[in-house]
Amino acid sequence: MPSKPPRLCACGKRVPAGAKCPCMVKSDRERKARFDRTRPNSSRRGYSGTWDKAKAEFLAKHPFCRRCGQPADTVDHIRPHKGDPALFWDRTNWQALCARDHNSAKQREERRFIERY
Repeated sequence: MPSKPPRLCACGKRVPAGAKCPCMVKSDRERKARFDRTRPNSSRRGYSGTWDKAKAEFLAKHPFCRRCGQPADTVDHIRPHKGDPALFWDRTNWQALCARDHNSAKQREERRFIERY
């Protein structure tokens, strides 16, 4: 079965198909660091001890991932709350997800939604 040929990175290096060039890895790391410097910490975003208790209660009632059925360990906001306390605490806006689905598929969907609008 043929594989994809290597590609040329913007910096001029040959990169195997499916791999990232070291310059792109460095660029991604720097971009994420810039974003993290401007992002409020978790408690300022609403994730406090009260949230931990509410999360544990919700996961006790909804123990499985809504997407794949694996044990859930994360409570996700279906619609991003963007700092709105009413939407943050609206339990109808919560769903139980496993870490894999929350950290990959859900985040990818949110990025696509933001890019369209």
